[in-house]
Amino acid sequence: MALRLEAHFSKEEILVAYLNEVYLGQDGPRAIHGFGLGSEYYFAKPLDELDAGELALLIGIVKGPSYYDPRKHADRARVRRNLVLQELEQAHLIDAAAATRAAASPIGLRPPGGSYVPAYLDLVRRHLKRDYTEADLAAAGLAVYTSLDPRAQAAAERALMMNLKRLDAASRMRGSRLEGAVIVAEPNSGDVVAVVGGRDVGTDGFNRALDARRPIGSLVKPAVYLTALETGRYNAATVIEDAPIELKLSDGSVWAPQNFEHQVYGRVPMARALAESMNLATVRLGLDIGLPKVAETLQSLGLERPATLNPSLLLGTVEMTPLEVVQVYTALANGGYRARLRAVRAVLDEHGRPLKSFKVQIEEAAPPAAVYQLDRMLTLVTTHGTGRDAAARLPRGTVVAGKTGTSSDTRDSWFAGFTGSYVSVAWVGYDDNHATGLTGAAGALPVWADTLARLRSASFEPVPPELVEDRWIGFGDGLETSPACSADAVLVSVPKDTVLTAKPGCGPASMGTSPSGTMGDKIKEWLKHIVH
Repeated sequence: MALRLEAHFSKEEILVAYLNEVYLGQDGPRAIHGFGLGSEYYFAKPLDELDAGELALLIGIVKGPSYYDPRKHADRARVRRNLVLQELEQAHLIDAAAATRAAASPIGLRPPGGSYVPAYLDLVRRHLKRDYTEADLAAAGLAVYTSLDPRAQAAAERALMMNLKRLDAASRMRGSRLEGAVIVAEPNSGDVVAVVGGRDVGTDGFNRALDARRPIGSLVKPAVYLTALETGRYNAATVIEDAPIELKLSDGSVWAPQNFEHQVYGRVPMARALAESMNLATVRLGLDIGLPKVAETLQSLGLERPATLNPSLLLGTVEMTPLEVVQVYTALANGGYRARLRAVRAVLDEHGRPLKSFKVQIEEAAPPAAVYQLDRMLTLVTTHGTGRDAAARLPRGTVVAGKTGTSSDTRDSWFAGFTGSYVSVAWVGYDDNHATGLTGAAGALPVWADTLARLRSASFEPVPPELVEDRWIGFGDGLETSPACSADAVLVSVPKDTVLTAKPGCGPASMGTSPSGTMGDKIKEWLKHIVH
């Protein structure tokens, strides 16, 4: 074998191959192979930025990575490093003064821990395979630049671990451990900044964030309401019927959905039906606009597989991974424009040249005016609806939009939402598909809110399109009103010049009709009304 290697490769090539593969230590479950990774692991900087003492330490470790582990056996490692420095001086590779300075310097290791993110690296590998050819990635000396934000990753990991521990302690399912997943992305660029694939965050294994395909429950409802808004026949104040319905299916069975609390609410405005996640109202609305159109909206937003056209689609029997859900909600957070998710920003060759030049890929997924109306309704989810518990966990005054999701028999707990800076999805459930007893608000929402709270992101304040205006309506009845006239007045967005029925005794309260206004302006105006 040695003779064959000598015949095909130069000494330089053999040495480089060795330096790229030699074992240099252990980071939890991950083996540290190669001087490039060793430099990052021990010193948190590239190999070409190491000084003589740091290079000598890495060289010294080669003889016995466990015996000369600088974290466990600092004195041994220091003696070994200084021996290497003497050899370098005798070989005239460094001068005596440099050797003396390096020998007198501390080892200077980076703090241990927090360096291995297997779920995120799994996404990086998949995106490398998606965006680059095998020939591109076969070259030596490549540098891969990712979108990982260590602060966001740490926030997501901590939020998931702490909440799962709390939920397990309160659960009656003794001996079973809840699992979960969290993804955080930047909606404008599509950059995925954090991925948590399970509660054992530092361990390789099943990546639930990318591969757990589960029913999304009420996370599907924004697509139903968006489809209705696109028709022009519906707006946030349109009154729809929340009443029992029975449908005979093709197999002869009868489907009779119910609201989560087994109540019927009668005639309600669309804004309330979405905020309080009313099943009966949503099914009636979806059947009116048609299942094919709802399925088409889902695919435009980012659903990868065609949805089965069953009525239960309207209540979220469609199965998606957390990554797919993030793609769908990215379009909602981005005003109807879908940015393709990415974990890899660039790959550079050994000379620092990019293998390819990628621009952020953005395309319109839905009409911006309809998405803006929907987004304003989704902010009511977190102020008046099923997601209102988020406010207690977020910085005071933070405006967020989102939706809870609970699958049949509470097997899956979801929350998807966005701020002005991030879009994020959290899922909680059992791997064996047992019922959790947790709604989206009880299980996934605390994980989502705690993650975003640690990131202290900006409020969600989208710029309204020219074709819409903000109006005050009663949350309970959809009649036009004002905060001074109705205690349940909420601000919604409707197409310009929409004729709304006024609440008796209350004059028109159209506000924020200027397209340059922001949500902050509306809140200030609201406060003026309350003070008055």
